Amino acid sequence: MEKNQEHCVIYITCRDRDEAEKIAEFLLLKRLVACTNIFPISSMFWWKGEIDKTEEFVLIAKTIKSQYPKVEKAAKTMHSYEVPCIISFNVEQGSEEYLDWISEETSVGKIKAQKGKKKKK
Repeated sequence: MEKNQEHCVIYITCRDRDEAEKIAEFLLLKRLVACTNIFPISSMFWWKGEIDKTEEFVLIAKTIKSQYPKVEKAAKTMHSYEVPCIISFNVEQGSEEYLDWISEETSVGKIKAQKGKKKKK
């Protein structure tokens, strides 16, 4: 598999900034993602037969595709919405250095090293 086919960007809408930051911090601490961005959005959508409108926060997370199932599970567990928006977009192209960095920060080796550091405390 080529490097540019190993990565994805995960888009998660959240009720407010606190929820987005809580999910982002958890994903980062578990090394499920390398980087997150959070920003406010206005959303309109169908909900229970009516068009609804609300202000939300979007959490964008950059990671490797193999981490997606764990990211989705964690986000659903921590999320306040009945049906949260958690979707993944494949990265078709990107800076080789940046994609390498994402791979390195979300690698199994980093996760094991982090767990080892916690045990020493």
